Amino acid sequence: MERILIYDTTLRDGTQAEDFNLSLTDKVKIALKLDRLGIDYIEGGWPGSNPKDAEFFNEIKNQPLKHGRIAAFGSTRNPKKSADSDPNLNALVASGAPVITIFGKTWDVHVTDALRIGLSDNLALIEESLRFLRPHVQELFYDAEHFFDGYKRNPEYALATLERAVAGGADCLVLCDTNGGTLPHEIPPIMAEVKKMAERSGFAGVIGIHAHNDSECAVANSLVAVTEGARQVQGTMNGFGERCGNANLTSIMPALALKMGYAFTAAERLDRLTETARFVSEIANIAHNKYQPYVGMAAFAHKGGVHVSAVQRNPLTYEHIQPETVGNSRRILISDLAGRSNVLHKAEKFGLRLAPDDPLLTSILKKLKELENQGFQYEGAEASFELLMRRVMGAARQYFTLESFRVIDQKNDMDHPPQAEATIRLEVGGEAVHTAALGNGPVNALDNALRKALTRFYPCLEEMWLSDYKVRVLASDHGTGAGVRVLIESSDHNGQWSTVGVSHDIIEASWQALVDAVTYKLMKDECARKENHSSG
Repeated sequence: MERILIYDTTLRDGTQAEDFNLSLTDKVKIALKLDRLGIDYIEGGWPGSNPKDAEFFNEIKNQPLKHGRIAAFGSTRNPKKSADSDPNLNALVASGAPVITIFGKTWDVHVTDALRIGLSDNLALIEESLRFLRPHVQELFYDAEHFFDGYKRNPEYALATLERAVAGGADCLVLCDTNGGTLPHEIPPIMAEVKKMAERSGFAGVIGIHAHNDSECAVANSLVAVTEGARQVQGTMNGFGERCGNANLTSIMPALALKMGYAFTAAERLDRLTETARFVSEIANIAHNKYQPYVGMAAFAHKGGVHVSAVQRNPLTYEHIQPETVGNSRRILISDLAGRSNVLHKAEKFGLRLAPDDPLLTSILKKLKELENQGFQYEGAEASFELLMRRVMGAARQYFTLESFRVIDQKNDMDHPPQAEATIRLEVGGEAVHTAALGNGPVNALDNALRKALTRFYPCLEEMWLSDYKVRVLASDHGTGAGVRVLIESSDHNGQWSTVGVSHDIIEASWQALVDAVTYKLMKDECARKENHSSG
C-alpha cells in the first residue's frame, strides 16, 4: 500500500478566505487538533509577513506535537537582494521550523510582468534561495506557483524552473494550480512530462499537488494527480482559502483512504475527521457547511420515505460509505415528505413504542403535515418533533402552564439602545407565579423571565443556556407582515438540542421555541433521573 503525505495549509492559505480570521491562540488550537488527526505537515504561516505568524512559530515550540511537522512558508529572495541578506529567507530560518516551503514564479508572464526581471534571473532566484535554506532545515519544499498555467503557455520554461529547484536542493516539487482553472483531464499529460524531467535531473524526492477550487475541480485534480504519481497533497480543512477556496482535505483524505487504497497516518484516524472539520469552522466562527461531503450534517441525511425504508434495510442503498468511518452519523429527517418509515425510525430513537399499524402513526403524520403547511420545519428541530410525537401519543408531561406574558421594548434616548422587559404569569403545580426580567432585546428578556419563574421549581434550568437563535422570514413578499420561523439551539453540559416556533409575531414564534426548549430540557433530565434510579 503506497503512502501519501498530507500537507495542511489552513493556518496560512485558509486564513486568506473572506471572513476567516484566527488569533494566535486559535492557530495553536487548530495545529494541535490537526496533529491529533494525524496530519503529516502543518503549515503555520509566513513568518516574514506579519508578527502574528512569527509569534506562532515561537509558541508552537512549546506544544507537544506527536506526529505533525510544522512548516514555515515564504518566497524566493527579493531580486534586489542576495539570499543571505534577504529578510524573508532569514525570517524563515529564524522560525526554527523543521520544514520550510518557499514558492517561486513558474509562469513567464509573472516573471516579466510582476517581478519585471529576465527569465534567467528568475531561475537564479529559485536555485539560490533554496541553496541558502538547505543547510538550515530538515526538509525543504518548493511550491511552483501557477505551474499548470505556466506550463500551458511555456512548457520548456516551466520545467526549467523545476530543474533549478532540484539543483537548489528541494525535497519536494509541489505543482500549484494557483488560479484554479485547470481541469482534471489536463493533469495526466503534464504530470507525465514532470516525471520525465525528474528522471533526467536525478530527482529522488517527492512530487506534490496544490490545487485551488475556482473551477470546482480542486479535489478532483488532487486525486488525479495522485494517480499520476504525486505523493504529497496540499490543501485546507473544509476547503477554506482565497476566492473559491483550496483543495478540501476533508474530501480528499477519505477518498484516498477508503476508495483508492492509499495509506497515511490520518487514514488510520478518519473517525476524528468530522469532529476536526467542525472544530476548525467553530474556531474560525464560520457556520459549518452542512452540505459538505463526508463531514457535513447533511452528508448522510435521508428525507424521502423510500430512501429511509431502503437505508434501514441496507445502508449501502443510499450511502457510499459508512458515516461512522469519518466520524459522522446517519440522520433521518422529518418533513412533509416523511413516510411511515421516517416516523417509526424517530420513535425508536426517542424510545417510544409505536407499531407500524398503530393508528397514532397516522395521527402523527397528519399533525406533521398540518404544522409544516403553516411553516414549521423539523429537519433542524428534532427536540420539537419529539415533543410533537409525545403530545400526540399522550406521553408528554406539562411542566407548567402559561397564563400570560407581556414584552415591552422601550427607547428613551436616541443615543442609547432600547431597554427590553418581559413580564410573565405561569402556573406550576397549582401555584401561580408572576415575575419579570430585563434582557438584551425582547426575546432575551422573555427567556430570562421564563427561566426566572421556573428555576425555583426546576433548579436544573440554571445549567441550560441558549447557544444559537435564527429567524427565517416566510413568504417575504408580504413584507413586515410575513410569518417567521424561529429556530433556537439550546445547550447544557450534556449536549445540544434544537426547537422551532412559527407565527406572524416574532415574539410568539420565539416563545413557542423557548417553551419547547425548556420542556425538552426538563423531560431529558427527568428521564435521566429515572434511568439512574432504575439502574441503581
